[in-house]
Amino acid sequence: MAEVNTADDQIRGTAQGAAPVPLSVLDLVTVGSGRTATQALRTSVDIARLAERRGYHRHWVAEHHSMPGVASSSPAVILAHLAAHTERLRLGSGGVMLPNHAPLVIAEQFGTLEALAPGRIDLGLGRAPGTDGATAAALRRSERLAEGADDFPQQLAELTRFLDDDFPDGHPYARIHAVPGPIQATSPGGVQSPARPPIWLLGSSGFSARLAGTLGLPFAFAHHFSARHTIPALDLYRDSFRPSEVLDAPYALIGVAALASDDAREARRQVLTGALSMLRLRTGRPGLIPTPEEAEAYAFSALEREFTDGWLANVIHGTPDEVRTGLDDLRKRTGADELMITSNAHGAEARVRSYGLIADAYGMPDPA
Repeated sequence: MAEVNTADDQIRGTAQGAAPVPLSVLDLVTVGSGRTATQALRTSVDIARLAERRGYHRHWVAEHHSMPGVASSSPAVILAHLAAHTERLRLGSGGVMLPNHAPLVIAEQFGTLEALAPGRIDLGLGRAPGTDGATAAALRRSERLAEGADDFPQQLAELTRFLDDDFPDGHPYARIHAVPGPIQATSPGGVQSPARPPIWLLGSSGFSARLAGTLGLPFAFAHHFSARHTIPALDLYRDSFRPSEVLDAPYALIGVAALASDDAREARRQVLTGALSMLRLRTGRPGLIPTPEEAEAYAFSALEREFTDGWLANVIHGTPDEVRTGLDDLRKRTGADELMITSNAHGAEARVRSYGLIADAYGMPDPA
C-alpha cells in the first residue's frame, strides 16, 4: 500500500530531468472520427501508464457532458479504472463541476477513490457546468443555473465538511457521514485511514483564483482555453493567498495545450483536428474529433480561419525541441509551479507519442 503523505507533499510535485517544473497530464478522453469510446478509454490507460513510467506528476480527467468527441462525463469512474492500471501516478479530476452534483455524492465518490488508491487522489473542483445550459439544467434538475454558480463557496464548504467529517453539533448534517471516510477511523475498532484527497480549485477567470487564495488552496488555471486571463488570474491568486493547513505558500498549475511530433508539419496536421473540433463546438455543432485529412480538406470561411488561427496560436506544437522551448517560455511568463499538458488530436498514437517525445526533450527518466 502506498504511503500517505502530508497535504503539502500530495500537492507539490518534483520536476524530473531538465523540466523547469513538474509536468502533468490533462486528459479529455477524446473520441476521434472512426473510433469508439472504448478505444478512447484504452488510450487514456496507455497515456497514464506512459506518464507514470516517464515521471509525469499527475493525470487528471475533466468532466464534460453532451459532447460526442469527449468521453469524460464520469471522472470518478474513469479514475477508478486508471487507478487499477497504475501504481504511483497521482490521479484526479480537472475537474468535477461542483454545481452539477450534491456535495455528499462527490465526497463519497472521492472517498472511494482514496480507498482504492491511498495518497494518490486529487479532487479538482470547478463552478462551470462543463456543458451547455440545457444539459446543465438536465444534470441539476433546475433551470436556476446561475444560482448554482453563485452558491459555489457554500457548496465547497459543505463538501469540505463531508470530507473531513466535522459538521458542528446541531448542524442538520452532523449525523451524516461520507463513507468511505474519516468516520471509519473513529468508529470502534476502526482502522480506516483518515486521509482525504486534497482539494484544488479550477478556474478560467478571477473568481476561483481569489477564492483559492483566500482559502489557502492550490489553484489550477485553464490557460489552454483562456490564455489572455492567465497572468491576471495567477496574480490575483498569489495576491489573495493566505497560508492554511494545506499550503504555506501559493501553488498554481496551468493547463497547456501542446503536441510534439518528429515532424513539425505532422504536428500542425494533428493540432488542426483539435482546432476544427473546437470551432464546431463553439458554433453549436459538436461532434467527434475529425481526422487530419478531414481537417485539411475543410473549407474554412474567413471568419472560421480567424478563429482557428487564434486557437492554434495558443497550442504549443512542433518538434520536441520546439515544444520544449514553448513550454519553457510559457513557464517563465506565468511563473506557474506546474504545467499540465493536454494534447487534443484525432489519433491515439499521436497523443501517446507526444507525451513520450516531450519527456525525451526534457531528459525525463525512462526505466524501460
